[in-house]
Amino acid sequence: MKTKIMEKVLIALDYNPTAKKVAEMGYALGKSMGAEVTLLHVISDPVYYSTTEYSPITGFTGATDMISFQMLVNGEDGLKKASQFFLDKTKDHLGDKSIKTLIMEGDFADIIFKTAKKLHIDVIVMGSHSQKWLENILMGSVTEDVLRQTNIPLFIIPTKKQ
Repeated sequence: MKTKIMEKVLIALDYNPTAKKVAEMGYALGKSMGAEVTLLHVISDPVYYSTTEYSPITGFTGATDMISFQMLVNGEDGLKKASQFFLDKTKDHLGDKSIKTLIMEGDFADIIFKTAKKLHIDVIVMGSHSQKWLENILMGSVTEDVLRQTNIPLFIIPTKKQ
């Protein structure tokens, strides 16, 4: 049996503050395999980006960062600019300029699946921040939807608080 070499890793990052953990773990997996890493953020519903409880863009925890975020969102193509800022900030945090970034719009699961297929991705990395992970998988979630659509292996990072 021939062993398949994992050459491309897609890390799907959502608006949840746990995305930093998903990026770090996914990047570590990709680098351990010598794979090309791509960060993907899917813009699905602008409502997710309008909350004042926390910024949906990872890393925006201080007042300065929140002001920067609001300035990006308010302009033309604001969500795309803010999302690119998020991916660039994540890429800088990981310290690897070779990381590719993508911003897509549409249904989370559908876009993750289609992007992985189009880019010939070998492993999809996603987070699961459900408090009841098994229940969420059985009842439906983005991760479960991707799992149903693809035969590409998933590396699922549990991000629930302990």
